[in-house]
Amino acid sequence: MPGTLVVEWRHIGESVEATCERCAATGRTLAEVVEEIRPMLSARRIRVRVTETVLPPERIDESNTILFNGVPIEDLLDEVRVEMTPCVSCSCITGTDAECRAVVCGEESHEAVPADLIRRAALRAVE
Repeated sequence: MPGTLVVEWRHIGESVEATCERCAATGRTLAEVVEEIRPMLSARRIRVRVTETVLPPERIDESNTILFNGVPIEDLLDEVRVEMTPCVSCSCITGTDAECRAVVCGEESHEAVPADLIRRAALRAVE
């Protein structure tokens, strides 16, 4: 059955080059994972479309978010939750003290979303 996986990456800043360090790392990892899984999904007649949403500073609580067909990674993977942690890089963009999203899986907190979690969430979204 053909379909589409729409992956939306949200971050503050003007682009992947002009965003906070953790968001930039997430964006680079996301691009790598999408290129890795695209052939497998294509064989299943599933197209992959990636969109990038640049957020204004007042929506920083949504920064470093990845949605798969509109569903956040933390809602696709039971073992993942989100916490806000201080982010010096975001503070440089917003001009004030800032906190940015980090994902927690088990006991490990990750400022940038790891490839394994992105891969698992993407595949879960098209099950």
